[in-house]
Amino acid sequence: MTSFQGSSDLASPWVQPGHLWLKRGVDVVVSAGLLIVLCPLLALIAIVVRRDSRGPAIFRQSRVGKDGRVFEMWKFRTMEPDDNEQWHRNLVVPLVRAAVTAPEAASAIPAPPLPDPRITRTGRWLRRTFLDELPQLVNVLRGDMSLVGPRPAMTYEYAEFDDRIRQRLRVPQGMTGLWQVSGCNILDFRRMYELDLEYVRTCSLSLDLKILVMTLPSVLFRREPVG
Repeated sequence: MTSFQGSSDLASPWVQPGHLWLKRGVDVVVSAGLLIVLCPLLALIAIVVRRDSRGPAIFRQSRVGKDGRVFEMWKFRTMEPDDNEQWHRNLVVPLVRAAVTAPEAASAIPAPPLPDPRITRTGRWLRRTFLDELPQLVNVLRGDMSLVGPRPAMTYEYAEFDDRIRQRLRVPQGMTGLWQVSGCNILDFRRMYELDLEYVRTCSLSLDLKILVMTLPSVLFRREPVG
């Protein structure tokens, strides 16, 4: 596991260490239980993904976790294999850059749904139903992520962050979070980051529970995610 240079200033969280230990305990118990219960569904989805298009069922991508540590985040593959990420990079980087350097302009630029030409038929359904994210329960069990927290940034997204927005990495990055249940990618990027920072300042087990409860209805009515 590697870390981004210059991220050592993130090692002192705003939240109490005791809270992080409790949060980790909940993550382990819940993710392990869900993996056991959902094992047949996970196996079925893997089979469907493999039958729909060539390539592996699981997609792995480098993401930036707590304190700037880089890890491999797992998803069910929703795109054709052997395609590079330049299409997504070209879309995301200008939006992130605007949110960081020109927040007033960024507030007028909503993050659009992605009509990504690489997405497979099964992949589009998996994204709409959030089922492509289920393999991240393994990341949660391993300690790479939490059930609730800011969404882990892609490495090229993180490279555009300023010191203030990098404070969102003071807590474990999550499968779901405050911005996901507050409008997801209907919101502009700057507002997403502001909600992430609000979560970092106010995080608690009760807030995590509230976000988890709100996640299902937000998934049912959301657009396709950016990341």
